[in-house]
Amino acid sequence: MNNYTQLSRRQSLKAVGFSLALPALECFADAEQHHHAKAERLVCIGTYLGFHQPAFFPVQAGRAYELPALLKPVAEHRNDFTVFSGLDHRAPNGHRAWNNFLCGQDPNTYSLDQMVADQIGQQSRYPSVQLSAGKASRTMSHTRRGVALPMIQRPSVLYSKLFASAEDQARMEYLLRSGHSALDVVLADAKRLQKNVSSIDKAKLGEYFDSLREVEKRMTRQIASVGDPVPETSYQLPDYDPVAPTLQLEAETLMYDLMALALETNSTRVMTLFIGGLGQVFTINGQTLQAGYHALSHHGNDPDAIADLIKVETEHMRCFNRFLSQLKLKTDAHGRSLLDSTIVLLGTGMGDSSRHANSNLPTLVAGGGFDHGQHIAIDQKSNDRLLLGDLYITLMQQLGMEVDQFSNANRNLNQLFG
Repeated sequence: MNNYTQLSRRQSLKAVGFSLALPALECFADAEQHHHAKAERLVCIGTYLGFHQPAFFPVQAGRAYELPALLKPVAEHRNDFTVFSGLDHRAPNGHRAWNNFLCGQDPNTYSLDQMVADQIGQQSRYPSVQLSAGKASRTMSHTRRGVALPMIQRPSVLYSKLFASAEDQARMEYLLRSGHSALDVVLADAKRLQKNVSSIDKAKLGEYFDSLREVEKRMTRQIASVGDPVPETSYQLPDYDPVAPTLQLEAETLMYDLMALALETNSTRVMTLFIGGLGQVFTINGQTLQAGYHALSHHGNDPDAIADLIKVETEHMRCFNRFLSQLKLKTDAHGRSLLDSTIVLLGTGMGDSSRHANSNLPTLVAGGGFDHGQHIAIDQKSNDRLLLGDLYITLMQQLGMEVDQFSNANRNLNQLFG
């Protein structure tokens, strides 16, 4: 135990009409840490169109693997991540099954990020933050009752959420309280209705109540946090939001920058980022590609289309590399790098977009205090093979959660991935 004065993270420097959040200090650590976990944060990143498997998976298993094309942009962090092949949820094929990514075998159910947020999310201003770079054509995050959580698609909206002015905070409180009051009326009306319906309808209303109560709890938490000190930042956004489809890579970069700031200021400990993929035709290094992103992903083994697809996916990996570099440079309250204390999951619900196959999902885990630097190849031919959900159990255990079940998975990868 050190001799430093223990402070609450909510404690701040205050003057008349002014409050400023203190930075992450060593004296915060012991006061708030109810148990020691090897990791304290979770970031989940999902690409809608997946990655071209031959360019993502190394040929060799183990530590002495040769970097394939899509891992070369993150080569400097080779010892900070582990790449997995052979993992999936044993889910049906097709675009709709993309929603299985964080949910397991059954789509639109309690997602990994929300399981974690319900356990550790109360230690920050926002239990979780959901984002999208590009159009949010699928959902990633689902509550315990399967309610899909909306994603922020504009960097300026995320910036305002993280670094709101006093005027913005007052407006937010008014909107939240108004919404909460309206929700009270809906709940009261629904309860009256429940008295006069059949048992089957009562059961349906019961599920409806559960969903409303989850919304109510989230709104209550948001109202309670409105007055919390807001961190300051010198980060400058551009004068416009890059929301046009062709500017998706620019939006991706901004989202990653703001995600790093959100984690550094302990604004949240759980984040998701959906990376969309529509028909936009990208121009990369001055060269306009031959077709739209979605069309390239359905390449039909055409070598020219695959070459252009890899160019797009390489840009995604460069953005990801920038994010890892930022986390590695920033430190948490314990003096560790944010990368070391944050589990970063990069993956997808789509194994092979060209075939609409949802098996052998490209998966990479960085940071989080694991022993990295290898390619773990799971034998897909084994009837008793490990599942992606088994990896998720491992990640949750690394975060200090007592869990041994996720969807159709009930093991972990600790013996392979220590």
